[in-house]
Amino acid sequence: MTRFQFDAQVTSAHFEATGAVFALGDGTVRFEGRTFDAVHDGAILCAVVHPSGDGLVTGGDDGRVIWSRKGEAGVLATAKGQWIDAIDASPQTHLIAFSSGRTLSVIDATDAGFRRDFQHERTVSGVAFDPKGRRVATSTYGGTCLWFARIAEQKPTKLTWAGSHTGVAFSPDGAFVVTTMQDMQLHGWRLKDAKNMRMGGYPSKIRSLAFLSKGALLATSGAQGVVLWPFSGSNGPMGREASEIGFDDSTLVGLVAADTAHGVVAAGLADGRVWVADPAGQGLNFIKAEKGSPIVALALSPDARRVAWADEDGHAGVVEV
Repeated sequence: MTRFQFDAQVTSAHFEATGAVFALGDGTVRFEGRTFDAVHDGAILCAVVHPSGDGLVTGGDDGRVIWSRKGEAGVLATAKGQWIDAIDASPQTHLIAFSSGRTLSVIDATDAGFRRDFQHERTVSGVAFDPKGRRVATSTYGGTCLWFARIAEQKPTKLTWAGSHTGVAFSPDGAFVVTTMQDMQLHGWRLKDAKNMRMGGYPSKIRSLAFLSKGALLATSGAQGVVLWPFSGSNGPMGREASEIGFDDSTLVGLVAADTAHGVVAAGLADGRVWVADPAGQGLNFIKAEKGSPIVALALSPDARRVAWADEDGHAGVVEV
């Protein structure tokens, strides 16, 4: 394991073309090769790997969207007077979507002159591209809105459910949209008929979710183990129960990480430990077995062979699975 000690809390961890990269609360981007860039005047609030796979695109409380690569960084967009709260990118269309206040903005990584801004009635808390990169879902109070990424004048498709929705994701087949909620549950919709899916029973707020096994499973945090919802078939989890792996009543799973192509899930625990498991196999592989501060950042590499993690005290690591 390669260890790091940062002097600020890590906002998120990722794997880009050259290896692991961390976004920090002091506005810096730290690459695995011990290089870093001070790119934001303030905290980094959200980050995503650039659509090209090279470097990291970050949003900060300075209202800027910045593309950082080793040794260089450049501003891609600004939102004057607003924080950049959420961000996503599509390798398929090279589009980047981000939220600032009640606005969803879409820019093109290959066309500096392209920008679309879409207004909402309430603050946008999360953004996600569909698998083809043509539509963007936003989470907000009362549900989610679906927008066509390149069309300037349009009305969104609204999927409603009472409550505060804090994050959003598409299933890998594009058939479902799932949101995390403030009141410790998930909610979902089947897009072909807008049928609602309630997924509750969590003891704490769900901070992260990730699809794995080619979209057959959805892994989430928010419980004493990793909760797995079945998403195979046209009905997804409707009428089916979730399972749980790695149950430990002494702690909670704070974060999960997975890659759709693989059947492996990583879990970061509130007691500082990190494990990796194949739900179809037996047992947990503790890649960080010592306890400590809660894990606040977690990423699994695209080949599912490496994990990057960080805790709230600035300790971080990159380890082979």
